Amino acid sequence: MPQTDIRLTVRQARLDDEPELTRLIHESVRGLSQGYYSDAQVESGIRYVFGVDTTLVRDGTYFCVEADGVTVGCGGWSMRRTHYGGDHAKHEPDPLIDPATDPARIRAFFVHPAWARRGIGRMLLDACVDAARAAGFSRLVLTATLPGEPLYRACGFEALEPTEVTLPDGVVMRCVRMGRAI
Repeated sequence: MPQTDIRLTVRQARLDDEPELTRLIHESVRGLSQGYYSDAQVESGIRYVFGVDTTLVRDGTYFCVEADGVTVGCGGWSMRRTHYGGDHAKHEPDPLIDPATDPARIRAFFVHPAWARRGIGRMLLDACVDAARAAGFSRLVLTATLPGEPLYRACGFEALEPTEVTLPDGVVMRCVRMGRAI
């Protein structure tokens, strides 16, 4: 169990973080999806959706939370059209959206299971909200996985509609599209 006196810090992700972020994402999905998704859904999600989106890293909109230099959480926001998925899920360019007419996207939040429910998701969301606001956005949207939905509700997001994501192997994952004003 992690110590409670360790100082947590938020920083922008770097491209050389990718191997550590990939490990964290897999551990997070496998550990925190229990009771929400089947093993088949989890593994299919890892294979086709859950992964590092290096566009977010290059855009400077993806963050890491560290505990004594170890990444224990990651997440970001986007000023691009894509709503979810890592590099392996992209098949076409990801154009910019207009902050005057479009909401920013909250993307790819993952917390190591040993660090869950310690405020890391909120730290990441605060960094994202501040940055999206500074970029001129007034609304946020996201596609929440079922384990992530309680965090987003607690942070002021409202459910817009339930949705299902059908993965290339036919596996279906239930999600919830959510939004809120900044």
